[in-house]
Amino acid sequence: MAANSMLDVIGGTPSVWLDRMVAARGLNGRILAKLDYLNPGFSKKDRAAKGIIERAVADGSLRPGQTVVELTSGNMGTGLAIVCGLMGFPFVAVMSRGNSVERARMMAALGAEVVLVDQLPGSTLGQVSGADLAEVDRVAREIVAARGAFRADQFHHVGNAAAHYETTAPEIWVDSDGMVTAFADFAGSGGTYGGTIAGLRAKNPEVRGYLVEPEGAAALAGAEVTAPDHPIQGGGYSMAALDFLQDVSVDGYLTVDGETARATAQALAKEEGVFGGFSAGANVAAALQLLAGPEKGGVVAVVICDSGLKYLSTDLWG
Repeated sequence: MAANSMLDVIGGTPSVWLDRMVAARGLNGRILAKLDYLNPGFSKKDRAAKGIIERAVADGSLRPGQTVVELTSGNMGTGLAIVCGLMGFPFVAVMSRGNSVERARMMAALGAEVVLVDQLPGSTLGQVSGADLAEVDRVAREIVAARGAFRADQFHHVGNAAAHYETTAPEIWVDSDGMVTAFADFAGSGGTYGGTIAGLRAKNPEVRGYLVEPEGAAALAGAEVTAPDHPIQGGGYSMAALDFLQDVSVDGYLTVDGETARATAQALAKEEGVFGGFSAGANVAAALQLLAGPEKGGVVAVVICDSGLKYLSTDLWG
């Protein structure tokens, strides 16, 4: 049956086994890839956007016709542009100029007002640091105050992690026939990891969870941050703590450098036909690490966070 709107087709994405990649590397085990780049906004953030806005409407914190504002690397902004547009809320996306231009164009096409924030002096285009994100946050807060807007606040709003607890986790469990033994995720806001691992452990308390960070920026693992600038857009902001990780345990921390994330994303496209972005490459690279180490013989689930189409102007495909 046809859906009533694009809101109704957020989530429910398919999963695929990456058996070709695993076999080509002589590893023992399986990787389940949740294809969230097939959401309407081409990323997993559609789930969080819908979760945040629907909860805010339900509890009255978002009033009819009120403007919604959020900082974004592009994916949450795209999801919010879709959700807010369909639900009748003006939306302002605030994003660093360090993110790929495709993201800003897509948000604008979907009806968002896009405010681009210059990177700090010394920052590298395409490599958004935690300091750059802090500047975006400052601008977002100014706009919220000036317009009396609702801040979607993806790093703190319960609707983010709850969406993954309620949808991503049970979908992965069913897609794996209840065989998943571990979940690995590249940390941005932490909502995907926090919600998904909690949901999977509600099915099986023995499921292990691993956080993935960029090499040189493993702040969550407690390591010294030596390289805050990296090409893996959408996460790795060198934040030592994230709200959505406070109530869930982490069984291990993994690091992936930018070149490995890039090469793995390229291999994912060529070997499996999955056209994901940088963070998808980081997640699959981490899963391969796990099958070569502590999860040998297991079933590791990952999310393909967004589409490679959002990186055509970057060196990911160049």
